[in-house]
Amino acid sequence: MIHHQELNLAIVGKFSHGWPDIAFLRNAIPKQCGLKAEVRIGLLCDRHVLIRCTILEDFDTLMSRQTFEIKEKNKPYLMRTFKWDPEEETRFAYGLISFPGLPPHFHGEASLFSMAASVGKPISIDSATRNKTRPSSARVKVEVDLLKSHPKSVLIQVGEGAEITSTSQRIRYDFLPKYCPNCKLQGHDSIGCWKLNPELRPNKADKTVAGGSTAAGGEKSKSQHPTHLPHSSTSHITNSEWQTVNIDGKPLEKATQTHHKIQNNQPIH
Repeated sequence: MIHHQELNLAIVGKFSHGWPDIAFLRNAIPKQCGLKAEVRIGLLCDRHVLIRCTILEDFDTLMSRQTFEIKEKNKPYLMRTFKWDPEEETRFAYGLISFPGLPPHFHGEASLFSMAASVGKPISIDSATRNKTRPSSARVKVEVDLLKSHPKSVLIQVGEGAEITSTSQRIRYDFLPKYCPNCKLQGHDSIGCWKLNPELRPNKADKTVAGGSTAAGGEKSKSQHPTHLPHSSTSHITNSEWQTVNIDGKPLEKATQTHHKIQNNQPIH
């Protein structure tokens, strides 16, 4: 648990392959990441910066994307963000899920939060869902435990008494970071871990070297920029049992105990 209030909204920015000077980052990160309030940025350790937000909106902005591209003189540097933890990279992260083909009358926040609770803690719905401009799908931001399995479907029960009907709704994971329990790092999983699977580590001799230096095979490289092979950040979704919820906005563990009929996104008792 974080006890210091000034670190409640702290985020670590991690650069995997090269990074600009810290003085440049102090000006570039707020501008290029679209932050609205003051942030304090300092060097944490090699390739890691500590970003202390002062408002929750900026914290959500930095946590809601997979990576940020920070450019210095048109040269891009990829920065991955995760919540600060004094011991390790947290296994909790913000993810984006959507419900493709969900009927529009289920697009209310209470209904969506009830369904999203089968994946993690619902945080918010996106603007297109809130403004009803994308009736083909609804999207929810959730806080997810990356070590848990995540369901591919949610079974919705609607009605009451003998008139209860059930329908399966597919869950699509639009963004979900990977997490390696061995390294305790976000960005890759056990399958892609170089420590657990050394054969996956790219041979340095096979990499293109900046400045046109000689690569494997004795040929001179034509590229002026190094070629890197970072880990994939797309989550692997494992098989899981269906989750059953009632669309009543109640906590998930209570949802299966009662049945409510939904009309215009409001329960009818």
